[in-house]
This record gives sequence, structure tokens and C-alpha cells, in this order.
Amino acid sequence: MFQPPRCPWRACPRHAAPTPGFYSRHGSYAPKCRPWPIPRFRCKTCKRTFSRQTFRMDYRDHRPDLNAKLFVLLACGVGLRQSGRTLGLSHRCTQLKARKIGRHLRRLNLNLRRPLEPGATFNFDELETYEGRRNTRPLTLPVLVETKSRFIVWAESATIPPSGRMTEKRKARIRADERRFGRRRDNSRIAVRRTLRRGAELAGDLERVVLYSDEKLSYPALAREAFGAERLVHHRTGSRVPRTEWNPLAPINNTEAMARDLTGRLRRESWLVSKKRRYLDVLVHVFVAYRNYVRRRINREERSAAEALGFAPRRLRPEELLSWRQDGGERSLHPLGRGRESIGEWRRRPRAA
Repeated sequence: MFQPPRCPWRACPRHAAPTPGFYSRHGSYAPKCRPWPIPRFRCKTCKRTFSRQTFRMDYRDHRPDLNAKLFVLLACGVGLRQSGRTLGLSHRCTQLKARKIGRHLRRLNLNLRRPLEPGATFNFDELETYEGRRNTRPLTLPVLVETKSRFIVWAESATIPPSGRMTEKRKARIRADERRFGRRRDNSRIAVRRTLRRGAELAGDLERVVLYSDEKLSYPALAREAFGAERLVHHRTGSRVPRTEWNPLAPINNTEAMARDLTGRLRRESWLVSKKRRYLDVLVHVFVAYRNYVRRRINREERSAAEALGFAPRRLRPEELLSWRQDGGERSLHPLGRGRESIGEWRRRPRAA
């Protein structure tokens, strides 16, 4: 039976510090989108009412039955317009629903993680993509994965200035973009620093941190800053080493190739390109959640990447990923808890084998 983890109203003291029995049952209502009644509750402190639906990811959605279907389409590389045509949604509705799903999955990925056990190592690299126009508005996308499980720890984009061969036509387009958007800054170091710090959060208890990356000159200093120079073992691999399965960077190279294949807006030349960087970041986490929790770690294994690290007891279904809202941190309901266990209570369980 569903148990409210907290009062959903932020001004109420029971929102941040819920106590046992802080609510009383307050009947139910019949929604138009579901065949069963939804229970309602009343907070004994602020006297405001809420329902089980308040804690659902599809809260206030008109078509919650399409969320999992849209997630699958986006995770398979289908664009927003074609997804809307397939599901019978307008383009604007598909945009808003996809962004809501991406933001939810970004929080879910942060909530379900646990500290890594000894022996875990990291692979790190940056892939290049773009927003709006490929020749004038490039982006870098740092990606950090756990090597053995291929669990994607974090990925986020950042602006970089145009580089490469400069023709007069390209220079004119760059000048036009600078007049419209301003001079393009190189924020690669900022994004790399934040991405490595996400890995440091999971490696807080490790006495030794092993990191594999390429030979970009800025990586050693940023890695020492994130993980600590005294425990970091940084292996650097040159770009001329053949990209076979024996390459130390094979896990990250495979992840990036998969990301380009299953995320249409990361392809090198595509009309699915994101017009704005922030929406690229949101939808990248659709692929991250699919890779970490839904897809098999490798084709010949049944476990997911999260299952291999003990973050989940099994592979999750899309409907489970898109179940409970995750904006409450550890107080959010776990997608496998059936409305009875919070993320914090689930973390205190023994780690899955």
C-alpha cells in the first residue's frame, strides 16, 4: 500500500522533516486516464491535501500512457517529430514531454547511485558535437564511465570555439554568429572538471582511483584536482593506438559510438540537431538512463550496467524508470519500492550481488 514519504508542499515543516503518521487518509478520486481510483491524503500539520499522483513522474500529464513509449523511441534514436507522428502527439507536446522525461531521468541517475566498491576504475573522454550549426557552434561532451560495468557516471556538454580549416565563407558565418550570440567561449575545462567530480563523489571511499583517458594536456591536472593526487593512478593512451577491444579506452569508445547511434542529435551530421545546448544535455540523459538501467551491459549478458555495480537488483522496465518523481533526493520513492520505500531506505539495504 502506498505511503506518502513527505508532505509535497515546500512551506510545510513535514516536507523536509516528515514524521510517522504525519498524514491522514482523505478519500480518493477517479482519474480520466486510469481505470482505478487514486487515494488522497491530508497533512495534519499544514492541513493541505494531496494524492498519490502528486508523487508520480507523470503528475499533471494528459497522456501518461505515452511516456514509456516516447522514452523507448527516443532511446532508439528516433527524432522528436517522428516520435510525435508515431504517438499522435503535436510537436510542441512531444518536446515538452521529452524534456520532462530527460530531467526526471537525470535526477534518477543521481539518486540511484552508491559509492563504488574497491577495484572500480574509470574511462574518460570527450566527444564533439554541435548546436544549431556544425561549422560555427561546436560543443564538447565529456563522458565518464565505470570501466568494467560501462555504467555512465555523468555526461554534460559545453561550448567550444570553432576550429579546423577556415574558408572565407565559414569565417563570414562565424562572424554572423558572434554578432548574434556573442563570442563563443571555451568551457571545456569547466565541463571536464564537473564530470570528473561526479566520479569523485562515487570514489570517495576508494584508497586508489584508476583513470584511463587519452593524452589531452589538460586532463592530468583536472584529474588530480578531482580525485586527489595521492591516490590517483592516471593511464593515458595515445590516439594512434588501434581502436580494438584490447585498447584501454575501448569501453569509452564503445559507449560514445553507441551514444551517437542511439541519440540522433549526437550524430556528426543530422537534422535532429539540438538548437540549444541545454536541451541536448537533457535528452542525453535519456540515453544515459537507457544504457545504465534498461539495456544489457553487453549483448551476451543479461545484467544491466547498474546491476553489475549493485545499484539495482535487475534490469528496469521503462515504466519503472518513469514511475516516482525524483526531485526529493534520498526522500524520493524508489522506482522498485512500489510506493513503500524511499531512495534512502533502499540504499541502506545490502548491495545487490
